[in-house]
Amino acid sequence: MDSQSPNGSIIFSTVGRTNYGFDIFSLKSPLSFLSSPITEHRLTDGASVNFNGQFIDEDQTLVFVSERSGAPRIYLRQHPSGIELIPTSINSLFLDRPILRNNRLYYISAHQHSEKNFTSSSALYCTNIDGDNEVTRLTPEGSVDYSPSISKSGHMIAVASYGNRHWPTDEFHDLSTNIVVFPVSKPDMRTIVCRHGGWPTWSGDSTIYFHRQADDGWWSIFKVDLPNDLSNLVDENNGSIRVTPPGVHCFTPAAAVASSDRSKSSIIAIATRRPGKSYRHIEIFDVESQKFFPVTELINPTIHHYNPFFSPESTFLGYHRYRGESCSGETIIPYLDPVISPENGLKMLRLNGFFPASSPSGEFIAFNPGFTGLEIVKSDGSKKWTLIKDRTSFCNSWSPAEPGVIFTSIGPIFESVKTTVQIARVSFSSLNFNDDEIPVDIKVLTGEETGNNAFPSCSPDGKHVVFRSGRSGHKNLYIIDAVNGEMEGGEIRQLTNGAWIDTMPNWSPDGKLIAFSSNMHNPDDINCFSIYVVHPDGSGLRRIYVAGPEGSEEVDKERLNHVCFSKDSEWLLFTGNLSGVTAEPVSLPNQFQPYGDLYVVKLDGSGLRRLTCNGYENGTPAWHSPTMPMETTTGETERSILVGEKLKGEFDDVLWMKC
Repeated sequence: MDSQSPNGSIIFSTVGRTNYGFDIFSLKSPLSFLSSPITEHRLTDGASVNFNGQFIDEDQTLVFVSERSGAPRIYLRQHPSGIELIPTSINSLFLDRPILRNNRLYYISAHQHSEKNFTSSSALYCTNIDGDNEVTRLTPEGSVDYSPSISKSGHMIAVASYGNRHWPTDEFHDLSTNIVVFPVSKPDMRTIVCRHGGWPTWSGDSTIYFHRQADDGWWSIFKVDLPNDLSNLVDENNGSIRVTPPGVHCFTPAAAVASSDRSKSSIIAIATRRPGKSYRHIEIFDVESQKFFPVTELINPTIHHYNPFFSPESTFLGYHRYRGESCSGETIIPYLDPVISPENGLKMLRLNGFFPASSPSGEFIAFNPGFTGLEIVKSDGSKKWTLIKDRTSFCNSWSPAEPGVIFTSIGPIFESVKTTVQIARVSFSSLNFNDDEIPVDIKVLTGEETGNNAFPSCSPDGKHVVFRSGRSGHKNLYIIDAVNGEMEGGEIRQLTNGAWIDTMPNWSPDGKLIAFSSNMHNPDDINCFSIYVVHPDGSGLRRIYVAGPEGSEEVDKERLNHVCFSKDSEWLLFTGNLSGVTAEPVSLPNQFQPYGDLYVVKLDGSGLRRLTCNGYENGTPAWHSPTMPMETTTGETERSILVGEKLKGEFDDVLWMKC
């Protein structure tokens, strides 16, 4: 096995993503819906998740993003002939916000990774799809663009841009992007037309609507009117005005074309969140009359709806949502879903659950289906068993020496250091294929009054467990006897000691090191964590500098967690904030940390490689055995889902948006 490149299989979780079940839908004549019944039509086919569409014409020809291939790719739906992939001649893990005009495809991609940490790689590109598929980058090198929009004439582009600024690591809800415009033919002639704005949409060729969080806390739609000569702009806010009132959150606008004036309209479609209501809905807003008109709440009141868009002449309004149980298509969430890996030696699988842990043989994977329960699935995804249900359990470690022993933590682990959370040894005899529930023996290894004990990791010989405990008043690491715990004559000793947080330890397969996350370098900052390693006897404690050299400003911005070793103990896998935010978070369902991507790095801090690239929070990874029965591919994947959980669309909209 080549230690210069990571090998094996990686299993990880993505917040909410397995439950999305998105399809794109449309409504006919949405501007006159008050005088006629609303009839909703599904435009995509129920495969994987489909989102962020744009109409090309009034026949509902559609470009959109789908993850059916194992990564976001751009597809074309030509009514009624079906769906086909649009090749872009680039190898990207992330494509988003496509627009097709005059056989030129515009889109956001993150394939050219930034040379700077804490900087997004998202940029605007275009591809000529009616020729040689030549790719042109429209975003200047070193700059970051999101959310493109093209004017009605097709001559101008607007983006939400970070420019070449560093991403502030504590900014991941309301991004401080600027509204920037430039001619399609001269992408270097960029003009900032408004500071602080996102998700621009053109109304004609001289008005742009956009969203931002207003000073009073409400997300609102603003507009800016542009002069014919952009050089005549007075300042970089240019008289932008707020058009939606406080009292309702409004975002992701789409401007319509009015029937009486094809150049400009006072009608916009927006997504809203209203006080006292739990769902995101699409509404029509008349800027002139200041009136809202509900749309999707009238037909799907208990489903979230996202990112509206109009057809070129506003004949149709589109959006995406959970497809619902009555629609055809995929109705099962696979236990393990292949995703495209950027590394030839690595296979990657998204788990419908959290905190995976491999059995010694690699044949099984233990995981938590949520904050409650402990389950096991075969590594080919074909069968699942329940070991614990209706009891809070979190973070698992399968004993490398005992096929029938899994360690987990039981109790509310995110509560205070003194809250009772216990390390438990879960034993079972066998996994019968005909059974769904397996009898277990649960033995608590930590004392009742010892506080918050969590995140167990078993030594390779199966004799000891390292875990995080708050028993001293601070969260530090301890090592305990794997059979008797700290009772019945078992031994416990403190591994780290200090007025800081040490957490999420992982014992290397060769037994020589324990890796963990800690803020011991800056205990006053409870958000930034770095990776440390220590020998099991407490010697050799050192920090692994990932984001930059020791003493640099960059390393103190690290938020690195969920660290674990490769099977050869040469690499560390972790989730981190090193690449900023890939898409506007308000346009997605809830992601607690939308900057969370997976990385690998060598033990000396070299060889850093990014494994995931999307707008989600990816975390709780585990390095599985080198080979797995389930195959993945770097190209299209065949989706044949036979076993799994029922798809119900159960996910949260953004929880940080207060009503």
